Amino acid sequence: MMTAVPNMEMMTEQPTLEGIPEPNIAQEPPKEVKKGGRKRKAKATEPKQPKKPAAKKEKPAKSKGKQEKITDTFKVKRKVDRFNGVSEAELLTKTLPDILTFDLDIVIIGINPGLMAAYKGHHYPGPGNHFWKCLFMSGLSNEQLNHMDDHTLPHKYGIGFTNMVERTTPGSKDLSSKEFREGGRILMQKLQKYKPRIAAFNGKCIYEIFSKEVFGIKVKNLEFGLQPHKVPDTETLCYVMPSSSARCAQFPRAQDKVHYYIKLKDLRDQLKGITPNTDVQEVQYTFDLQLAQEDAKKMAVKEEKYDPGYEAAYGGAYCDRAPYDTDQCSFSSNGAAGGNPQYCEGSSFGEVPNGQWMTQSFADQIPEFSAGMTQEEEGSSV
Repeated sequence: MMTAVPNMEMMTEQPTLEGIPEPNIAQEPPKEVKKGGRKRKAKATEPKQPKKPAAKKEKPAKSKGKQEKITDTFKVKRKVDRFNGVSEAELLTKTLPDILTFDLDIVIIGINPGLMAAYKGHHYPGPGNHFWKCLFMSGLSNEQLNHMDDHTLPHKYGIGFTNMVERTTPGSKDLSSKEFREGGRILMQKLQKYKPRIAAFNGKCIYEIFSKEVFGIKVKNLEFGLQPHKVPDTETLCYVMPSSSARCAQFPRAQDKVHYYIKLKDLRDQLKGITPNTDVQEVQYTFDLQLAQEDAKKMAVKEEKYDPGYEAAYGGAYCDRAPYDTDQCSFSSNGAAGGNPQYCEGSSFGEVPNGQWMTQSFADQIPEFSAGMTQEEEGSSV
């Protein structure tokens, strides 16, 4: 359908509203539409003044002085005089003499003398060394000794001292492989000369070098304790124990090493034909979680069966009952005792004599109230 076109002449003839001015469309210029972006503010016509550079803040002089003092204290390193003015170069020229005699039970073999041993002139003088403590704790010595007593051990306890390498060094890493090889051959000659019963190597690395040079065997997975090979041309046994040094990571405490000293003592007693003391034995501690839980359950059951509260309340232990307390009480429906107006004399708790208690469990002694009830009452109560 076609719509009717309005008559323009009729529209122009309509009167305009009075008082409302007609808009002058020609006077208003068309507004320019800016595409996209934000409207920029009009720039100020006044010239900008140049900004002054900000002054740097000066740090207070006090904090600077404190920092200098702290750095000065860190730079100054305190020197500890371990050897009372003796230089390390002088100690490196010294050696530690062996303490060896014939017919010894045990010879303790170390790697080489350290600086402290060379300064003191005695074996194992370091304050952190566990040798003398383990010697006493294991029973190899009857009293607590120290490095000043090392020369008395051969006569008192049949124990001597020697080292694989004679040269003094700050550590075993300063020794060369050539010195180890020569020291192994010299050590074998010493053992063949004095022929002790046991050659105890104070550390795994010493025996590994000795075994490679003397037996021609490179030991793999070396374990502590008695070794399968003897010193050539002798009956001397080889025994390996942990290093007595406190820097031994595997056994950092003296308590961790005592076990191997005790086994060394047992081996010595066995070779000398000494019967072991059965009164004092080494204790091995074990822990099984499952067994511990079972024991805890058993203890809980025992505590339930035996309650000390009964004993405190009724004055007596769990003993046999009195002869007159053997009959059980039968109660009727009205609460009176059947057949006995005294309510079963001797059965009440207050009349139980001291020292007498029930042999049966407490639950079995509870009176049965349904014993005197008739069948009709029982049926009605259900």
